[in-house]
Amino acid sequence: MKMQKGLLLIGTVLLSVLLTACGSEEKKEVSSDKKIQVMTTFYPMYEFTKQVVGDKGDVELLIPAGTEPHDFEPSAKDLAKISDSDVFVYNSPELETWTDNLTDTIDTKKTAIIQASKSITLMDSADHDHEEAHDDHDAKEHEEHGHDHDLDPHVWLDPVLAIKEVEAIRDQLSKKYPADKASFEKNAASYIDELKTLDKDYQTAFMDAKNKTFVTQHAAFGYLAKQYGLTQEAIAGISPDQEPSPSRLSELKHYVDDHQVKVIYFEENASSKVAETLSKETGVKLEVLNPLESLTEKQIKNGEDYVSVMRENLEALKESIH
Repeated sequence: MKMQKGLLLIGTVLLSVLLTACGSEEKKEVSSDKKIQVMTTFYPMYEFTKQVVGDKGDVELLIPAGTEPHDFEPSAKDLAKISDSDVFVYNSPELETWTDNLTDTIDTKKTAIIQASKSITLMDSADHDHEEAHDDHDAKEHEEHGHDHDLDPHVWLDPVLAIKEVEAIRDQLSKKYPADKASFEKNAASYIDELKTLDKDYQTAFMDAKNKTFVTQHAAFGYLAKQYGLTQEAIAGISPDQEPSPSRLSELKHYVDDHQVKVIYFEENASSKVAETLSKETGVKLEVLNPLESLTEKQIKNGEDYVSVMRENLEALKESIH
């Protein structure tokens, strides 16, 4: 009888241990399977974040491919997507102007907000925006919509500053998810090596160039120009929907003639009408220079990414910078 009771007790203890162990394994499994949900604004933020997060989370793009991020305004559904995320990554309030009031609607204890350009000092748009005067109505309209662009937000087009943005995303993610810090650091280091190689290739290409000026449709390449000692001569301003005045077009026509400019760069995702007009009047050919504000669905499906498009930009710029 005593032996039976003893066996029963041992059996009960073993069963209890087994159930506890199974429960722990189950909990551990659930915990490891839970991925970080990250929402990003536009393409470079999506790409940089995806590279850092790796398999630790799911990264989504808020602004659809082919949409102009300068003028994007989130819907209630978009704001709900941000609220439902664990992390939200954006470039700067100078580009995503609607993020200024985001903390009024988003619970920051639940959703970590990461500004990728926070450690970067933005340049005044006047430093490299050669547009002298806009139509008063257009200027007023831009101001009313918060798109006056006193500061240039296009930092991601400089590979060196792109590295800073990747580092900012890595550090803030590590702060929120310290258990995944090693993974974030490893992923970021691998991607930063790619960006350093890209930077080196840009440096090498333009180091001994005699002509360092290029003419582009919109003043998106100021940081890139500054980094590599180039001069950007822009047809329009910081925002691609700004159109130059007739006097500005006339001035640019003389500039193209006087400096024997052979190429005018335009964007596939924006209207190329002004660049085409200038091209016809001067007989200069057009080439694409991609500001990487968005990639088309076709480009993404074809496996194009930040580094590959920046290399395409490098090859295109070599036609002017030599």
